[in-house]
Formats: sequence, structure tokens, C-alpha cells
Amino acid sequence: SILSVLYSFAKKIGTVAMVYLIGYFEWSAAWLIGPVILSVIRDEWKKDKELRRNIAKAAAMCNEKEVILARVDDLPSWVFFPDVERVEWLNRILRQVWPNVNHYAKTLIKETIEPNVRVSLEAYKLYGFRFERVILGSIPLRIGGVKVYDRNVSRNEIILDMDVFYAGDCDISFTIGGIKGGIKDFQIHGMMRVVMKPLITSMPLVGGLQVFFLNNPTIDFNLVGMADLLDMPGLSDILRRIIVEQVANMMVLPNKLPIRLSDEVPATVLKVPQPEGVLRVHVVEAKQLMKMDIGVLRKGKSDPYAIISVGAQQFRTKTIDNTVNPKWDFWCESIVFEPQGQVLELHLYDADDLSKKDESLGRATVDVSGVAKKGQVDLWMTLEGVKSGMVHLRMTWLTLSSSFEDLKAAIAETQLLRLTNMSTALLMVFIDSAKNLPNARPLKKPDPYAQLTVGKQQETTTVLFRTEDPVWEQGFTFLVNNPDSDTLRIKVIDQKTTREIGYFVYDLISLVDKPDLQVVSQPYRLITSGPDSKINLSLQMRILKFEGSKEGVTEDDDEVEEGDSLLKTQEESPLVQGDSVKKPDSPLSTREKEGSPVRISKQESKDSLQSAPSISYQQPAEDLMTLSKAPPGVDSPPTGDLRNRTPSSTSSTGEAGLGRIQLTLRYSVQRQRLVVVVHKVANLPLRDPTNIPDPYVKLYLLPERAKDSKRKTETMKDNCNPVYDETFEYILSQGELNSRQLEVSVVTRKGWFSSQSPVMGQVCDITS
Repeated sequence: SILSVLYSFAKKIGTVAMVYLIGYFEWSAAWLIGPVILSVIRDEWKKDKELRRNIAKAAAMCNEKEVILARVDDLPSWVFFPDVERVEWLNRILRQVWPNVNHYAKTLIKETIEPNVRVSLEAYKLYGFRFERVILGSIPLRIGGVKVYDRNVSRNEIILDMDVFYAGDCDISFTIGGIKGGIKDFQIHGMMRVVMKPLITSMPLVGGLQVFFLNNPTIDFNLVGMADLLDMPGLSDILRRIIVEQVANMMVLPNKLPIRLSDEVPATVLKVPQPEGVLRVHVVEAKQLMKMDIGVLRKGKSDPYAIISVGAQQFRTKTIDNTVNPKWDFWCESIVFEPQGQVLELHLYDADDLSKKDESLGRATVDVSGVAKKGQVDLWMTLEGVKSGMVHLRMTWLTLSSSFEDLKAAIAETQLLRLTNMSTALLMVFIDSAKNLPNARPLKKPDPYAQLTVGKQQETTTVLFRTEDPVWEQGFTFLVNNPDSDTLRIKVIDQKTTREIGYFVYDLISLVDKPDLQVVSQPYRLITSGPDSKINLSLQMRILKFEGSKEGVTEDDDEVEEGDSLLKTQEESPLVQGDSVKKPDSPLSTREKEGSPVRISKQESKDSLQSAPSISYQQPAEDLMTLSKAPPGVDSPPTGDLRNRTPSSTSSTGEAGLGRIQLTLRYSVQRQRLVVVVHKVANLPLRDPTNIPDPYVKLYLLPERAKDSKRKTETMKDNCNPVYDETFEYILSQGELNSRQLEVSVVTRKGWFSSQSPVMGQVCDITS
């Protein structure tokens, strides 16, 4: 504008006039320095203020990802960027296609879920269940983030993990025996994996999809209409449990929802994928459980049992009455399709009568991927959610072999364990179709379904109505005790009359002579059926084989696995004196800035940080939750270095002469947990030979030293070299790691009534 031009011209004239006057009066040039400096500072301040205003406007108008990326140069290098990306564009697409999803979901619920729920409710004498109305509402499913695996993945597939959350305004009504009810406020939240495979050379470039939840999702809903009836004790829980089970049976591993996108891809590729292996679990015992059944004199015990879950597969131990130290010696086996991302969940309960709900005695979780890497794991785990309690687990990872020669070793292993119910092989069955089935009723076509049985395991296909040539295209997986003697029995049954209209028996030993132990799409004649009645099957058998630990895991391997994590192991820490540890204010030494570990010792004047060369840290070398093998027991003071540990440059009793402690620290990004393994303590000083200490290890999270962060091991009587091998977990977000410290104290119970402090030594480790 004209005014701005005149203002600029006036400023320039004023500047020239000022310079002329300074020269006219012969003033020193130093008079110009001050105004110039002030002018520069003023201009920089204006620029900075304008930049802040622009950033504030951008933050108000854009989403947070754009704001962060716009300022990425201003962020320090230690800021962690997760590999899960926001996908708002996908949520907008879902919002657009949600009415179409409504129609698909209605068909899926009516044809798949409704028959299964009806059958399950009939076991509780509740008949006539059916959905009357299924409307998902106007609020669509939301994807919280997507992670795409781009390394260590087969060239023939694309793997995505999606954080799925649905909390919509659905309107679902149903009837049970003429009584109407409904479901409102249905919510589901979980990590869903989508596998695009196989990749093909023609459009749509992807042959099919496999959609499934890695672990059981969180499901909740409200019941309406029948609320008065369903609030009766037990009845509401029955309906909720059945609905959760049906979701698990359809979309929680080992169950997958296959979607075929191209006719070029055989149905067996999507519907009968080969598992990665079998997880064998031995629940040995538990100890120091909570006393739930407390009497008048405050004495009591519990009636504990355990439930083991791997995805949708669930197993239950027997109930042992009146004990807090149960010994179950329970074995189970779980088929695992995706070890990365799956967890084994163990829940302990106190069994009560039917009028009460079983009370929780604690829970524990183990990453399956860690067991798959180690091959075999034997550990005690501290139970979460309770004040005390530990559980003893042994787990073995079994791979699949196509060599029948490995069967002898598998049978020998089960005989060595003296277990008759353990498996030696895996059978995969794909039941494609049947043809020319006879009528179960005069002049009416059958409603056939197939029932498959191997040993005590039984699976059932869906029911197809009014057809003589049903096409099921369903796959099933069975654990086989002994292929030499076991058989596969298939019965085709009419759903209306429950009459058997044909059966077929296959001896599994017949697969030995087949190439690669499999039969692909072979028709077999049905017995006691029509003369031309046949069933089309594909069979494949694999032998269970123990291969041990997987060596040579690189850092790159971990980067592509779910739950990418950092591993820090404190091999040998010298114990130092002190009743408590405070967070120091003094700066770190040069060695500490380079990443050296620290120890904290209490001095008379102040707390200080000193470098401890006897502590070493390992870089990420394997997946976080890989469980380390328990070290051998220490019967006498060690004379050399600890096995598989970094050699110490100090004496065996540490710099302070108080002994040494062996710890392992791990952090799981996926589970948001800090895991601390207390292995053992060595060479505790024995000042009085007549007073041998009873040591235990106590843990606290600093700086607040809250009661709920307290953890402690069991007490070892009269022992200067106790071995614990106990695992403790803290639920921590990744952001908290930089501000929290772990205090580890070795305490003796014999010191409480003496003049000396019961604390024998401490170590404080910065968790970051």
C-alpha cells in the first residue's frame, strides 16, 4: 500500500539523516553499535514470535502427526517414534462404506454366529434362540493405527497389524423361547492381524486375506428387554460367555476368517494354513497364594485352579482343595500359527460354590515368541494383581517336520515323560465337499454337516440346507497321539433328523507312503450311504520335533517382530551399603555419559554416583520376552566367572566387599511391562559364623517408593549364596522409563531384632 511505502521511505531517510548528523558533529562510530545491536535483537524477536503464532495456528488446524513432522528438526534424537502409523484416511473410508458393512455383518451373524449360539444355549436348556434384528448403527469401526511388517517377511505375503476399536450405537434384538431381548452398546477392542497372501501377477494382485485377532479381544455389551430375567445369578454370564466364545471361534487364533479374492488361489491355501509349531505347557505348581477362605481365627486357605489360554484355546487344571501351595502337574498343548504377538495367559482362581463367583488369585503372561526362540523354558513367575503368589511353568516349543523318521524320537520323548495324552504329530484336514448324498427324509433333500473325530478331539462343519452336494471348504487341525494307531473318522449327519447318512474312516498310518506325508484333493467313498456318494478331502501330517534354541538371532530380526523391544541385562552388580537410595542431583561422570552402568552408595555427606566396571549392559540381541535359562544352583562360593556372563574386573565380593547380585532387566514395548529377573546372590559376607543370614531380595520403583511397587523374593534360610530365579513385572509406559529407577535391596530376616541394619546391600539401576 501507499502508506507502507511512505513509511519505509521515511525510515530510510531518517537513517541517512542520522548517519549524516553523526559525521557532521564528528561523533565516534561507537554510537552506531548500540542501535544496530538493538535493531538486530528486535528483528529476531519478531521473527521468533511470528513463528510461534504460525505454529499455534497450524496446531489448531492440522492433526498432531503433521505438527510433529513439521517440527521434527527441533526434536532431540532420543525421541522414540513408534512404527504404528495413524490411518485417518482409512477411518474416513470406513465411515463411507459403513452402510455396506451393515449388510455384510447381518448376513455373517445370521448364517454363522446364530446357529452356533443356538446350539450352545441348548446345552443350558435355553431353546429357540434367533436374531430378530441386526443393525450396527451409524458409528463405524475405528482403526487406531496400522503396523506393516516389511522385513523378515515372505515375498509371497503382506502382514499388517491393526488396532481395532468399535463402540457403536448398534441395535440387535433376539428371542429365546418366545422371550424378547436385545443388545446395546456393543464394544470390542483388540489387535487384529491381516495377512494378504498369496501375491499373484494378475489383478487384484492379492489372492486372498486372512483376518484374525492375535489374542482374545476385549468385548462388552449391555442387555436390554430381558434385563430382569438375565440379571438372575449365572444366566447373564452364560449369554455373555457364549457370545465371547463365538467371536473367538471365528476370529481368534488358531481360528481365522479367510476371504478369497481370486479364483486362481486354491481354497486350501487360505483355509488350511500350516501352523508354526506346537507349544507344550507344564503347569507344575504354585506357592504362597492368597488365602481367600478365611475363618473366624483369620486362618484359612484357598481351593485353587488355573486356566491357561493361548488365543481361543483354553485349558483348565483340576481344583485342589484347602491349600495355598497347590501341585497340579498339569500338561496341555496348544497349536500356534503366529508366535510373534501371541501370549500365553495364566489365570488362577479360588473355586467357590455356585452361589459365588470364583475369586481371582492372580495372573501371569508369557510371550510365545520368547519360548519359540529358546526352545525350552523353566521359570517361576510372580502373579500380577495380588499381594503374593508365584506359579511354576515349564514350556517347550515343538516345530513341524515332514520326515516320518522323527516320529520315533517324538514317541520316545512322551514315554520318557510318562505321559499318554501328549501328541507326537499334527494332522491338517481340508474337507472340500460331498456329492450325491442320500435323502434323510422322503422326497426332501438333507441338511448335511460333517463331524470329524481324531482320538478325543471333535470338530464340526457348518450346516448347509437342502442340498445333496454340499460344499463346505473348511479346514481343521488335530493333534495326534500316535499316527501308527490313530484314525480319522468323518460322519455326515442330517441336521433335521440327526441321522447319519454316511461315514468314512482313514488310518493315519496310510499317509506314511504318501509324498510329503499328504494327500491333495482326493475323493473317498462314503460307507452306508448312496452308491455314488463321495467326500472330497485333503490331508497333511507333520511330526512334532524338538529342535532346541534358535541361535544367531540378529538385531534386524527383532526389528520386524511384534513388540519390538529394548533389552538391558545387568549381569553382575556389586552390592553396596545403604538403607535407602535417593535420586542424585550430581552430574554423571564421563564414563556414565558414554552409557556405563552406575551404582549408588550411601556416604556420610551425600549420595553420589560412581561408575561400576563390574556391571555390563548388552545391546538388543533377541526378542525382549525371550526367557533366559535359569543358571545352575550355587552350593559354594563361585571360584570363577558366572556362566555366560561378562567377566568382572573386581573381586568376587564386589568393590564394597558385600557380595554380588545377578539380575536381568527387560522391557516389552508390546505389553508395556518392565520385567526384572532376580537370578542369584553370591558371596554375602559372614561376619558371625553362628548367625548365618536368611536373605531375600526386595525391589522398589523410585522416586516415590510406593507400596504397590514393592516386590520381594522368597526367603532362603541360612544361605550366603541364595539362588532365586524369580521374575517380577511392573506395568510402565515407555515414557516413564526415563524418569524411574529400580532399587534392589538384599535383606536378612535375622537382622530385625538386632542392633545392626537388616539391609545387607543395595543396587540402584536407572531403567532407561
